[in-house]
Parts: sequence; structure tokens; C-alpha cells
Amino acid sequence: MNILNLVKIAITALLRNKGRSFLTMLGIIIGIASVIMMVSLGRSSTQNVRGELSSMGSNMIMIMPARQMRGGVNMGNSSSKSLDMKDLKSLQSNTKYVSAISPVLGSSAQLVFGSNNHPASISGVSPCYLDIRKYELEEGIMFTEDHLKKFAKVCVIGQTVKEDLFTNGEDPVGQTIRCGSVPMKVIGVLASKGGNGMGQDQDDIVLVPYTTLQTRFSNPNGRNSFSMLFASATSEEESELAATEITYILRSNHGIKEGQEDDFDIRTQEELLSSISSVTKMLTMLLTAIAAISLIVGGIGIMNIMYVTVTERTKEIGLRMAIGAKSKDVLLQFLSESVILSLIGGLIGIIVGVLLSYLLLSLVLKWPLIISEGAIGISFLVCAATGVFFGWYPAKKAANLDPIVALRYE
Repeated sequence: MNILNLVKIAITALLRNKGRSFLTMLGIIIGIASVIMMVSLGRSSTQNVRGELSSMGSNMIMIMPARQMRGGVNMGNSSSKSLDMKDLKSLQSNTKYVSAISPVLGSSAQLVFGSNNHPASISGVSPCYLDIRKYELEEGIMFTEDHLKKFAKVCVIGQTVKEDLFTNGEDPVGQTIRCGSVPMKVIGVLASKGGNGMGQDQDDIVLVPYTTLQTRFSNPNGRNSFSMLFASATSEEESELAATEITYILRSNHGIKEGQEDDFDIRTQEELLSSISSVTKMLTMLLTAIAAISLIVGGIGIMNIMYVTVTERTKEIGLRMAIGAKSKDVLLQFLSESVILSLIGGLIGIIVGVLLSYLLLSLVLKWPLIISEGAIGISFLVCAATGVFFGWYPAKKAANLDPIVALRYE
């Protein structure tokens, strides 16, 4: 019996019971669609995180006080003043692979303009902070080194702050707002960056000279200490070299001997991306494995329906064997039905998976749509293997029937 005849007979047999055939394929359809969706979701989330980190500065380096441990409990970033003005000056003067560095100090205050107010976190930074974090000015200017030296009461605000304070269409640049009890002149407005991958509003920001924050606002880090340093490597490829250079300088400044632990932490964007990617990869594998269980359920459904088919068509099998069909022909006939059933379900599952991925990623989450061609190819092969694996035993049972007993079956 040639392959073409096998396919024709198999399709004819499946079309006799359209509803039953579709319900049998449903497990395969759900399994394949779920696998494609999970793989696409994992890849898309990784790409989205990479994009978010790139928008923050792909060659950005964060330097923080080391985490503090008490009795084996992680207490978070240490409150010890491990980053100070000496460290800042040393890094500005003695680094080869660092193009810019800015201290970061944090405080909070209620912003007031006219009858409007807005609770805000205020960041004390250097002028180069915009370049490091890839912020752009929509209007006005960024404060300068001269503003730092004079402890100037000037600020640059984000779009969220602008919208909450200047509700009547006023031009913020040149206006004076009150930050707590300190009057601050707005000299610039940042272009919108939207939310980041962790749900934080990057436009809810007020930047002031770090010297101003040290002298005019409450500062838990003290007069000459910083809560964090942001640096920018000369290029993304040299980020690790810059991190090594920073480590050497800070260890020397802090008098840390060989074998002793650092009292600071350094994080590059590549490290952050690698950590997040490993987590998303693990979650993707877990979700894909769970989705793949549907394939096993679908395969069991195929085996079950093929058993029913063999029982229903026992007399047909006996008649075929009586007029000359060999056991091999009967085996191939029922095996082809199982494989075709599985492959059709797989094709529908692939189409459904791609469509659902598009709806979820592009329309709902607004993430980049990444469809894995490898996942589609493997899914198709798995469908064929599922049809063969779960269809073999029922087909073998049909092939081993005694034609005389089959003809007498009622």
C-alpha cells in the first residue's frame, strides 16, 4: 500500500467522525500553543528587560555600600559611610575606562507650586548624571559645575512632576517651587522616559546639585558621604574593565587588605541582565514543561481514541485481511491515522500559539514579538513522535487480529 493511499484512507476515516477527531486533537492543540506562547513570552521578556536596561545606559555601572549581615540575616545596604568625597575625587582623576561619574544622594520632600503639591523623592547628582542615565532635556538646561560650587537652589524636574504642579499650562522653566521649606528655581524639564521594567515611574524625578542636597536638605548619609555612585564606562565592551579599575581604587582608598571582603558592591548592566535572564530562562523552562504536559494528555487521548477505532472497525480489519491485506498494511493504516491526527492538531496548535503570542505580547503587554522558529520546528517533530508513540500500540493490536475472529466480531 503506497503512502498516498494510506493518507487518503486515514483522512477519510477521520472525517467520518469530525467531532470526535477534533476533540482528540484538542489536547495536542492546547499543548503546542502553550509551548509556543511560553517560549515566546520568555524570549520577549528577556528582550524587553535588555531594552529597559539599555534605556538606563548600557555601559552604566552602579557602586553601592556593601550589604550588611547580622546573624546571617541580610540587612540590606549598609548604613556605613563607605562612599565619600575622597572616593569620588579618586575615581574622577585616576580611572582610564570611566568616562563619567556622579554621586547620588536621596531625600524626600513635598513639592508645592501655588495650590498644587506633589510628594517627591529628590536626588542630588552631578551634571553628568543625565548622560550616564540617558536622560534628555525637553526644555531648559541642566545645572553646571558652577551651580555645584555655589550650592545653588536650582532643580530639573521630570514630566510627572511638571504635570502635577503646573496644571494651568505654565512654563515650568524659570518658576520657583518649594521643596519642603526650600525654594528651588526650575531651570530644566526632562523628556519623558515612562516606566521601567520594575514598574517605577522614571518621570517622577527631581534632580538638584548634590552639594545643595548635602547642605539644604536632610541627608542620612552625612555631609561628605553618598548613598551611591553612578558611573559610565567608556564603552559597553569595557564595562568589566571599568568595574575592575573602580574596585582596585576603592579597595586602596578604604585600606582593604588582600583576602578581606569589599565594603562596597559594584553592579554593571551586563551583570543585572545576566541575573534577570537566568531567572526568566528558568521560569520559561518551568512553564514550558508544565505546558508540555498537555502534549502527554493529548497523546493519551489519541491512544484512547485509536483503541476505540480499532474496536469499532474490527470487522473491517478482518475483511481487509481476508482479501489479502497483510498485518503490516493494517499496522501502517492505523498508525498513519494516529500520525495525521497528531500533525493536524500540531499545525492548528502552531497557528493558535502564534496568534495568541501576538495578542498577548504586541497588543496587551506592548513587548517585542519574538516567535521562536526552533520551538515551532521542535513542536512539529514532537507532534509526529506523539502520533507514532501513542498510536503504535493500538495499531499493533489491530495488525495482530485473527481475520476469522475479526469477521465473526459483533
